[in-house]
Amino acid sequence: MALQGDTREHLAALREAGADSLPVRRRCELEAIDGLVIPGGESTTMSHLLLDLELLEPLRALLADGLPAYGACAGMILLASEILDAGTNGREALPLRAIDMTVRRNAFGRQVDSFEGDVAFTGLDVPVRAVFIRAPWVERAGDGVQVLARSAGHIVAVRQGGALATAFHPEMTGDRRIHQLFVDIVKGRA
Repeated sequence: MALQGDTREHLAALREAGADSLPVRRRCELEAIDGLVIPGGESTTMSHLLLDLELLEPLRALLADGLPAYGACAGMILLASEILDAGTNGREALPLRAIDMTVRRNAFGRQVDSFEGDVAFTGLDVPVRAVFIRAPWVERAGDGVQVLARSAGHIVAVRQGGALATAFHPEMTGDRRIHQLFVDIVKGRA
């Protein structure tokens, strides 16, 4: 999803993981994809762009039909079924409802509270270097949601079916294992 955020970094990471990747900005481009990455950025801005470009409801329908999706940071927020601290005055983040979870925006704090750390990730032998920037966390993971990683006791990575989400930015490191996991999900190998 190339509406806002670190699209270029995700495109490069997907290519390194063996995927043919392209930016998606229009409704007609949604029909040509096998999976979608929703990058970090600002979830409220992304929500309003989805509305303005008439992508919100078509994307919700595709996700409900099983389109694989990976959301990093703001992407995690948008993939949630419920968003805490979603905003006010008509400027709120809108859930895509792809993962049965409640996510709290900016849970780890403001920009100055951003941090990096190694996170144990289910299915990976070596911890993942995680970059948290105004990161969310998962307050509630519903039945059927697999918790993949925690940081400071909080859920920071989950998967439900073909939907994967992290509160951190793996595209900002050289580690492509999470992008490879998503490519494998799209190909039906994970």
